Amino acid sequence: MQGPCPACGEDVEFLYATENVPYFADVLIIRVLCPVCGFRYVDTQVLSEKEPIRWELYVDDPEDLTIRVVRSTNGSIEIPELGVRIDPGPACEGFISNVEGILDRIEHVADSVLLWAEESEREKATEFKEKVLKVRSVREPFRIIIEDPSGNSVIFAEKAKKCDYIPEEDENEAG
Repeated sequence: MQGPCPACGEDVEFLYATENVPYFADVLIIRVLCPVCGFRYVDTQVLSEKEPIRWELYVDDPEDLTIRVVRSTNGSIEIPELGVRIDPGPACEGFISNVEGILDRIEHVADSVLLWAEESEREKATEFKEKVLKVRSVREPFRIIIEDPSGNSVIFAEKAKKCDYIPEEDENEAG
């Protein structure tokens, strides 16, 4: 489908493709790349909705870094050992990756902070990046937790635990 580039208005091609992810669901993949200004947009949207879900994966072996992960536009990712929680926002994109790819995304944010931060923030970002490198090499085991009220996120591994999803407001009422 042709349309204007959201950044510069040049006529670009919007590519839409559906794909069935085995043992999961049909997904819509959307891609836009503007040859003029370099605008790039890629999104993966799940075409169905299920019961809310929580997945937990304990990563303690370098092979675990290859485990496939699908995060829908409604899913949040948490790595408690890093103090990281990534909540979806209005511009949240779903993605299909692996554990190492998630760590790449987190490391990229730390690298960005190192580029523009002042000294005290740079020290914190450097310490954080060192933590990321430790978990990335699996010298320190860690957990990945994905919570998704739409039920469309998944961790594809036998060792991943599928748990009951308890919305935050319910947790607060219980405590």
